[in-house]
Amino acid sequence: MPSGLSGSTGSNAAVGPSESSSPNASSSRLAGSGEDFLADTSRRSSALETEMLTAGERQEDADEDLEEDRVIYEDFTTIDWMKDLMRDYRRQSRKRSGHRPESKWHRIQAVFEATQSWILISIIGKSSGHWISIGLVAGWIDVVAAWLGDIRFGYCSTEWHISKSICCTGQYDADATCAAWNDWSSVILRSRGWGFVNWIFYILFSTVFASACAFLVTRLAPYAAGSGSAEVKTILGGFIIKGFLGTKTLIVKAAGLPLMVASGLAVGKEGPMIHVACCVGNVFPRLFPKYWRNEARKREILSAASGAGIAVAFGAPIGGVLFSLEELSSFFPAKTMVRSFFCALVATVTLQLIDPYRGKRVLYQVTYSRPWHFFELIFFIILGVFGGLIGVVLISVNRRVQKFRKQSLLKLHPIYEVAALAAGTAFVCYLNIFTRVDSSDLLEGLFRECEEADFHGLCNRDGRGRIIALLVVALIMRIMLTTITFGIKIPAGIFIPSMVWGALFGRVLGMTVQSWQEHDSTNTLFYSCPPDGSCVTPGVYAMLGAIGALGGVTRMTLSLTVVMFELTGTLNYIVPCMATLMTAKIVGDFFGKGGFAEMQIRMNRYPFLDPREDEVIGLTASEVMTPSAELVCFVVSGMTVADIEEALAQARYKGFPVLKSLDDLTLVGYISNDDLRHALERAKQQYGILPTASVVFEDVLADFSGIRARRATGTSIEHGSFANASSSPYFDAYSDANGAPRLHHGSSRRLLQLASFLDHSPLHVHPNVSIELVMDLFKKLGPRYVMVLHMGRLQGIITKKDILIAMYGEEDEQREETGFPSFTTASLRSLMSAEPALSGSVSSLFGSQTPTASRRAGAASRARKLRPSEAFGSGTWGTAGGTNSSSRNSLDGSTAGERAAAEDGDFIPLGVRVLSGSGRASFEVK
Repeated sequence: MPSGLSGSTGSNAAVGPSESSSPNASSSRLAGSGEDFLADTSRRSSALETEMLTAGERQEDADEDLEEDRVIYEDFTTIDWMKDLMRDYRRQSRKRSGHRPESKWHRIQAVFEATQSWILISIIGKSSGHWISIGLVAGWIDVVAAWLGDIRFGYCSTEWHISKSICCTGQYDADATCAAWNDWSSVILRSRGWGFVNWIFYILFSTVFASACAFLVTRLAPYAAGSGSAEVKTILGGFIIKGFLGTKTLIVKAAGLPLMVASGLAVGKEGPMIHVACCVGNVFPRLFPKYWRNEARKREILSAASGAGIAVAFGAPIGGVLFSLEELSSFFPAKTMVRSFFCALVATVTLQLIDPYRGKRVLYQVTYSRPWHFFELIFFIILGVFGGLIGVVLISVNRRVQKFRKQSLLKLHPIYEVAALAAGTAFVCYLNIFTRVDSSDLLEGLFRECEEADFHGLCNRDGRGRIIALLVVALIMRIMLTTITFGIKIPAGIFIPSMVWGALFGRVLGMTVQSWQEHDSTNTLFYSCPPDGSCVTPGVYAMLGAIGALGGVTRMTLSLTVVMFELTGTLNYIVPCMATLMTAKIVGDFFGKGGFAEMQIRMNRYPFLDPREDEVIGLTASEVMTPSAELVCFVVSGMTVADIEEALAQARYKGFPVLKSLDDLTLVGYISNDDLRHALERAKQQYGILPTASVVFEDVLADFSGIRARRATGTSIEHGSFANASSSPYFDAYSDANGAPRLHHGSSRRLLQLASFLDHSPLHVHPNVSIELVMDLFKKLGPRYVMVLHMGRLQGIITKKDILIAMYGEEDEQREETGFPSFTTASLRSLMSAEPALSGSVSSLFGSQTPTASRRAGAASRARKLRPSEAFGSGTWGTAGGTNSSSRNSLDGSTAGERAAAEDGDFIPLGVRVLSGSGRASFEVK
């Protein structure tokens, strides 16, 4: 081989002129150029792929930072259970599959991640046992309320700051007189027994305490008014009421409850303790980001806290857990049950250690020496009937009283109203011993068996008629006072007052049956009774009457049975309790479903769907939905930042459906304006994007498969893809490792990509699906919205607002102020405008808003024109990501079959308003 030829493979410079001009040499050069071109293309494509994979890894790290600092929900909006739970699952997945090397600190973090829920529950559990937080608040309320309540009658001469029960322990003489306790007549007139002077001081102190309580509530924390159980139930159902569980509300309610109890008003403190406990349960999760930044997970803690509130109020930890499960919580998975049980365990042990009831195991510790007899079931059922009827009366009358209060001048002077009610209540209650004493003391006395002690003559057989008359008068007075008192601007509950009603009625019935049996012991009805003694225990009737009345007011069964057992320590009356509660519930439900809390929810129009109730409406999704003609939609590309900002600034709705294009109205996804605002704010803060920057709702990184081929052929990439790897017009709001947007420079064009913020798979249903199925989706899955699609085309959207309007209709009365100024003053339509339903409009862009009633009528009218079998087919539901419509060839995106059906009058496509281009006008596509 010539020497020159051997050098040709090493260097082109070594090749001689004769050889370089040969055909073989030319062919070799071409082959080498082709190989070099392919190698260079491969290297560039691999580098680009590596860069994009690295960006994807950085995006995964940034996702967690972004999701942690994002404010997802605004005030008075509904959370998306599915979205929050998926965020938590993604967070756990990233932590488990992280690329960080294993280290001691990493293992500590993993242990903390796995145990922080138990740590948090332990704190709340101990709180319910009177150690910290809830326990301190409960202890404060009990001690201060007892002392202030006794101040109305007098003071302790030895230590003025203690209550009468402590002052007179071991101090009573033979006449049952406590020398250490001075009533106000002995202080003013130096002589005991002047009832008129004591009466005046009783009225004076009651009025002052109630007025001070109302002043704190109205001036500092309006959310502290009322029981709070209805609002807690709504919050646990997925609604956001900022400030309702805040620190200021907690302080004011804790300070106001002792004043309310001491004022003697005919309301209780046990219901508000649920609110107080949830306030504490809302504070502790701030120490645990896993729960504080995830609203769905936080509600698991609030469910346990609400059970702790009942445990504190009644000394019934197991009943508190069951109460939270049966009455309050909408989402109560098995693990929450286990954690709540652990909370109850800690609470029970702590209660035994602290011994808060001075030697008694439970709050109302009673023992009954006689068993119950089967003939008494008749009277137990009568107690249940009374409980159900009294619950119906309370719900109906109190609703009218609160409506009158909101429409009268009383709403302008809440403190004067409270003062007048307190003075009037004290004036009439002082005259009857059974209305003068504290409600808890009255219940304990009514539950007692006569063999234990005599409570103000209840066991005096000679004066039985007079005692029964006093009990009947006390029952009537307490029913009337509680009915008109609940709803004023003070913390107030309904549990103990309703129990007092039932206990008074039960004691009257028990004393009556006892007297009958004693005077007619040969009657066949009493054949099982011993001939030489009484077999009727009036205290049992009082206990069953109390639980029956509480069941009639709340419509609960299981948890109340357990609560009553824990309150009294009696386990021999399971069958009577069950019979009484079931009767009360049946009677109450006969006149209307839902208890007192549900009445408050409906009256205040809170967005709550009760998962325990099955409503039959008889409509389809197309008749209930907000039709697409009233929606403002975005398209995937063609919009600018200025368009988005203008829509956000002027709109009242909370999100936008995103369509594929003007020619193809296939639903691509849904984006909330919270996410839109967040993306724009981060982009402005980090890079100061211009209003002219383009916005797309598709994932540019996901389309990498065609980049290598286009790079090899030299094809330009536009509209959301890379023009080149080093100078991209692409703007990724998720790509920076610090959670801030990253901008690729080198081009005058800037593109804001928002695909990561888009919900690509919203739940959707067919237009002909029954609304009952949609309700089940909302109750069991907890979405903020459900899309209505036909062959992939958007037909409308359904939210809780639409379902509630379909269930209850448009009420004629206007909503007035109820103590929640920025929330319940609006009608349901305005209230639920905070939902993702796009019921509002941007007047300058999209025209006027159709009223809700007209909207539903129009939707129903359009739906009636549809033929389900020909237009839509059978109803199904799924995710939008799994639906691909057939090709659309016209501007309205309809298929040939749809257009033919429309010409025949079988199908009329619903219009869609699409915002695109400059955003200065909307295109209504029919």
